Amino acid sequence: MLTFALSKGRLADKILKMLKELNLCDLTIDDEDRRLILTTGNYTFFLAKPSDVPTFVDNGVADIGVVGKDTILEENRDITEVLDLGFGKCRMCVCAKESDGDSYKYKSNLRVATKYPNIAKSYFDSVHQNCTIIKLNGSVELGPIVGLSDVIVDIVESGRTLKENGLAPVHTITELSARLIVNNASLKTKYDEISQIIKGFESIVKEK
Repeated sequence: MLTFALSKGRLADKILKMLKELNLCDLTIDDEDRRLILTTGNYTFFLAKPSDVPTFVDNGVADIGVVGKDTILEENRDITEVLDLGFGKCRMCVCAKESDGDSYKYKSNLRVATKYPNIAKSYFDSVHQNCTIIKLNGSVELGPIVGLSDVIVDIVESGRTLKENGLAPVHTITELSARLIVNNASLKTKYDEISQIIKGFESIVKEK
């Protein structure tokens, strides 16, 4: 029996479709389904909040998880990332007012608004720039607009929301996409079963 931790929605649907393509299970989740645990054949699925997926995997409640690279970096759990699944691609960026450009590099104590305080702090530490991290849970774009922050650190996909609010990405911290993660102990005790999943997913990713 393998246990997966997934976030409900497009990501879970994508993984279940891949498992069906590999003839490993045939399960779909209806939009009206409110169950948090689903079991079929040799697989059990936990439907969790994305930020909780690495926690379930780290603590051994789930053997395998699928989550964005941003969540892996932000949560910093003791798990093994085994595969870039190649979908959900976007970027984690430093963004500023279009008129400011990269002038943020010269500020002695940069104010940074973000939903990802750990990623932001780690990045600015790596470039030896002093900063004050301001944690926001909603529209971080407001930070520079209302004068709360000099820049933001956030996920950028199309960049449309930034542009419509007079902001622009000025530095890419890292590329992001959905990743397959595994519990370290499970990787040893359930190596054959997990390897089958990894190899199957690899074959699908290579075809895309």
